[in-house]
Order: sequence, then C-alpha cells, then structure tokens
Amino acid sequence: MTPPTPRLFLIRHGETEWSLNGRHTGTSDIPLTARGEEQIKSKAHILVGEGKPIDPQNLCVALVSPRQRAHRTFHLLFEHLPKVPDHIIDESVREWDYGKYEGFFKHEILAIDPKWDIWRDGCPGGESAQEMHDRVDCVIAKVREYHRQYFEEGKGTRDVLIIAHGHFNRVLISRWIRFELALGTRFNVEPGGVSVLSYNHNSLDEPALNALNLYADLK
Repeated sequence: MTPPTPRLFLIRHGETEWSLNGRHTGTSDIPLTARGEEQIKSKAHILVGEGKPIDPQNLCVALVSPRQRAHRTFHLLFEHLPKVPDHIIDESVREWDYGKYEGFFKHEILAIDPKWDIWRDGCPGGESAQEMHDRVDCVIAKVREYHRQYFEEGKGTRDVLIIAHGHFNRVLISRWIRFELALGTRFNVEPGGVSVLSYNHNSLDEPALNALNLYADLK
C-alpha cells in the first residue's frame, strides 16, 4: 500500500516591528510584537495537534531558524500541547543576509543604488543571489532525503516543518517547484502564513505547491 504523500510545512514567523514597517530584517534579532504572538496563538489550536494539519505524530523533523522571532513562533504553535516536539535550530534556514542593507527600508536602498534588485544583485556585505540559491537548494535536498526515506524505505514519518522568514520562504517555494530564485518576487509570504509543499501524483519527481498563506492575517 502506498503511504500518504510526504509534505513540507513552511511557516513564516509572526509579525515583528520591522516586518510591520518594512525594514530588511536578516541577522537582527527582533522579537515578535504582541500582535505577532497573537497571530500564532490564534491559529495554533486550528493548525497543530492530533488529527490536525500539523500532527506531531507525523513530524519527522522540525527545522527552526536561530532568530528569536522564528524560535518563539515555533514554541507558540506547540505550547498548548502536553509536549513540545523535538526540533533543530538550523542556521541553514536563517533569513537572507542583507549585509550593508540590514535594517534599511527599500526606498533607502534605492537612494543608494536606484537599480538594485535583491533577486538579481543580492546584498553587498551579505549574501549574493547565487549564495542564497545554493543555500536553499541544500535545505531542499535535506528535506527531500527525509521524504525519500519515508516514502521509499518506510523510515521516519511523513512531514517536515520549517519555521523561517519572508525572503527565505519565497526563495524556497520557487526552488522547490524548480523555478529560478527570482520567481520568489511573485509570492507574498505573510507573517504567520503557512505554505504547504508536496508532490503531484504521489511522485517525488513532481514537486508541487499545495497551499500558500494559510491562516495568515491578510492585509
């Protein structure tokens, strides 16, 4: 009997002061706002638990960015359960390193470089677009290996969970479905939004986007 198709739940952290006002937030360790915490708490009982979309019994692994906004989001999602699942604090799922543009508004960056496009140019003193592409591809390879072991060898369980960031998630969605990194500019990934990545036709050779911005507080 064919097992259920494996899935990746990809969640952006809840709102922070900088995500609200549009500052580029990479390495800066900005906490969630009170509204950001409530965004996550309000969806936790709908999203997480036995028989819910994210069932801890189905979680093979959870990868969480080291930034406190991501780690706090993870704990808020699971705090209503008797036990918080094991998870890995993983630098590879951190936000794009904005380098010299850390904390800048986009209009401030364009005043320095009017032709700047992060999807093409990356960030001086931070990560280039190619470096981001390569890092995210390594994360995808890791997730797909968990999925392969479950689907083909019966090892582990069905689902992987990643709690990360806006630009990171947009790049991962693009690369998951085998498009160029720059397609990420076409996806809006809202604070607290849940994306589901899986496969068509029960085939690990057909990666697909199943859902985008589930449970997000859409503006």
